[in-house]
Amino acid sequence: MNLRPENLARHELIGLHLTVEQSSNPCQAGLIGQVIDETRNTFLLETKAKVVCLAKKNTSLDFTLPSGQMVRIAGSVLISQPENRITKRMQKTRWKL
Repeated sequence: MNLRPENLARHELIGLHLTVEQSSNPCQAGLIGQVIDETRNTFLLETKAKVVCLAKKNTSLDFTLPSGQMVRIAGSVLISQPENRITKRMQKTRWKL
């Protein structure tokens, strides 16, 4: 299955470029980096300066796909253990280009 905006939530996200569009933590809004690890509730984001633990809840995230396409997705849609999120059946993901 190819990585497309409509199936982003069911794919491996480690390695993707990520921009934090909005966050409940004002210090994290605007962070840019690469996802280096993922847990049920967080991403580890490697920025130029440091590695940041980023909560999925109450965030709006912009992912850059390998094709160069940008996709905005609510972090709450991604709350789940990665291995379970990939295999479970999900409602249609709301995404925005």
